Amino acid sequence: MVQMLMLALLMLTSAGAGFYWLEPNVLNYADGVWLAFTTVATVGYGDIVPSTPASKIFAVFIVLFGYAMFSIVTANIAALFVGKEEAVLERELHADIRALAQELAALREELRRRESPLPQNEA
Repeated sequence: MVQMLMLALLMLTSAGAGFYWLEPNVLNYADGVWLAFTTVATVGYGDIVPSTPASKIFAVFIVLFGYAMFSIVTANIAALFVGKEEAVLERELHADIRALAQELAALREELRRRESPLPQNEA
């Protein structure tokens, strides 16, 4: 999860540099990162918009990459919840198996006692 967030941050900062390099309306790196963020978040453009064909194509790839990153982060969060539920179920199953093993041992002991010949009184 942390790796995914770090990858998303790296992608956002790299996209900011890409927009700073490709888009003449982006006057500084911070504006490039802002444009990258609004592109990835798909909130729509406001003060800065891609205007050159290269920056528009770049924006398309950034949006697609943003969708992928969002999907991966969402899947990781879901996996955490599923993993916790699986751990609970696994503990319950192990407890049931231990109880069954104890019951089986008790039944075997009962069978042994019933099968063994009773001591006879020799009088």
